[in-house]
Amino acid sequence: MIKEDEKYMRRCLELAKLGIGEVAPNPMVGSLIVYDGKIIGEGYHQKCGEAHAEVNAINSVKNPELLEKATLYVNLEPCAHHGKTPPCSDLIVRKKIPRVVIGCVDSFAKVAGKGIEKLKKGGCEVMLGVLEKESRWLNRRFFTFHEKKRPYIILKWAETKDGFIDKKRNSEETVEQNWITNQISKKLVHKWRTEEAAFMVGRETVKKDNPQLTVRDWTGRNPVRIVLDQHLKLSTGLKIFDDQAKTLIFNAKKEEIKNNLHYLKIDYTKEVLPQVLQRLYELEIQSVVVEGGEKLLTSFIEADLWDEARIFIGNKYFKQGVKAPEFNFIPEEEIWLEDTLLKIYYRF
Repeated sequence: MIKEDEKYMRRCLELAKLGIGEVAPNPMVGSLIVYDGKIIGEGYHQKCGEAHAEVNAINSVKNPELLEKATLYVNLEPCAHHGKTPPCSDLIVRKKIPRVVIGCVDSFAKVAGKGIEKLKKGGCEVMLGVLEKESRWLNRRFFTFHEKKRPYIILKWAETKDGFIDKKRNSEETVEQNWITNQISKKLVHKWRTEEAAFMVGRETVKKDNPQLTVRDWTGRNPVRIVLDQHLKLSTGLKIFDDQAKTLIFNAKKEEIKNNLHYLKIDYTKEVLPQVLQRLYELEIQSVVVEGGEKLLTSFIEADLWDEARIFIGNKYFKQGVKAPEFNFIPEEEIWLEDTLLKIYYRF
């Protein structure tokens, strides 16, 4: 039976992944209804605010009478509270589904075992912890957010074969980016932008590279853009201040909202990163990709504030310039994208 349960749970995880980039700050969840060794219904959480996976799976069953003899599979504990939708655990009990197999407990305070308790009190047999590690891994952003009270932090940069992330430039000039990687890598980064809540850069990166941080080489929504500009010296004519996406500007001068530009005042006489992460947590930003530059990336590394790192090694040499951050860890994955190597590091 355990192998059967694992087989169906893997399908739940496959379905859950279909919600990436659309359901945050909710978790990605997939669900199956199985009767007599056959899948008779399946669904996943498609968009934040809309029906949960269990509801979609139950509603997809053509013969509802079979529910009273079926097993429901779901990779995350069914909710027990009224949010934007009614509690899924109540629906499962009401439909008299006799057996429920769950991947892992939901650590969100309003659930945290309460859904399982409701199911058991309602007469359901509950099997917990099937592919638990895989279930937590899929929603590592969600669990980090609720358990550590901060966004899931991804460090990302590109460096040359000789270890530089930028050439030496005149401090007064604003130029196009010094591309280190290839077109495939660029397209992949744009895909990531559709999957993560926010992308962060420092003032010097905005000044030198004039990045837009929007999705252009992929299809999907733009992330929230974040820039740290203590004295608000950056020109509002730069691309990051256009109207294409919500932009947060952390600064020491003002707290103000102007259309899509949100000025967030923090105390620069104190540690900056804890304040930034606390504000992002309050804004329910579940994940953030820190793109640079070197000083900002190094500050996260030195503060031991990162959960994942994605480092591109391009097929170029600069010979001199801005050195890449020191990062003495062993990658979990190495992927070749034609002439560019992508190294990925995990700590979850």
